[in-house]
Amino acid sequence: MDLTIEDLVKSKLGFLEKELLNEIVTNCTIHIFPAGTELIRTGQYVKVIPIVLSGLVKVMTQHEDKGYLLYYIKPNESCVMSLTAGIKRQQSLIEAITETESELLLIPSEKIQHWIELYPRLNKLFYQQYEDRYTDMIETVHHLLFDKLDKRIVHYLKEKSETLQQNPVKISHRQIAQDLGTAREVVSRVMKQLERDNLVKQLPDSIQLF
Repeated sequence: MDLTIEDLVKSKLGFLEKELLNEIVTNCTIHIFPAGTELIRTGQYVKVIPIVLSGLVKVMTQHEDKGYLLYYIKPNESCVMSLTAGIKRQQSLIEAITETESELLLIPSEKIQHWIELYPRLNKLFYQQYEDRYTDMIETVHHLLFDKLDKRIVHYLKEKSETLQQNPVKISHRQIAQDLGTAREVVSRVMKQLERDNLVKQLPDSIQLF
């Protein structure tokens, strides 16, 4: 039997205040999005703030025709950059895309400011998200400034493998290039060297890490 929104909210977010859970059931919706769905795009005004109930969402920054992976949003996490844009009624600076099929709780942006002020546990949840994303951003900048592309690719593949709990990781050279802001041909050349160094093994539709 399918669970109601009340059942889902209580089972996934039971750590929140009872009054807030009732508010969520009344005012929010839950949707399941296929992998590869664009949830938020750069320049869009944010009308809902997502909390991931299951699945995985990646957050990208875009400049002209290049993008770069900033961080992943995992279950019981949200996109703090969307939160900021929603509260301030500003355009989004990022885009968010489902990495896998994902179940999301969508909170209307006009509700979020009041709820954060009223319910300490929700405030704490988002505060923790700010701290975690700040750490992610510092790590991303570190890799961009100090690591060569081969090391960045290995780190990227290891993080994806751990996050998805997959090895081999089903991914293409084109997808790696899109997430790391480089050209597919460059990724293909680096991958051949990584394979010669016995760091990875390239399979027809995936990459195995050693």
